Amino acid sequence: MSVSLRLSRGGSKKRPYYKIVIANSTAPRDGKFLEQVGTYNPLLAKDDENRVRLVEDRVKYWLGVGAQPTDRVARLLDKAGIKERKVTYNPKAGVPGKKAQERAEEKAEKAKAAAEAAAEASAE
Repeated sequence: MSVSLRLSRGGSKKRPYYKIVIANSTAPRDGKFLEQVGTYNPLLAKDDENRVRLVEDRVKYWLGVGAQPTDRVARLLDKAGIKERKVTYNPKAGVPGKKAQERAEEKAEKAKAAAEAAAEASAE
């Protein structure tokens, strides 16, 4: 049984509110959990102190026991200064896909052909 440190959603439709919980990794997202160690309210301003509330000693205990935080919780813990998170870098993030590159090449070829035809017409 692996234990994870993750978000459990609450609140109403379009008004999310999350509990930061320790749960069995196979349990449902909003299902049974072992312990609640904090809250996260994404509707509050980023500089608001109540946006993320953590019980730091319990979080540190569970991390020490081997609980694995999800990516979003790892980001929250990094911001709180509890656990440092490796920065991920995706060099291909801004590169268009194959189809988009093919379309761009076709468009460039058509523009080049049109420019050559215009140059021939002006030469005559």
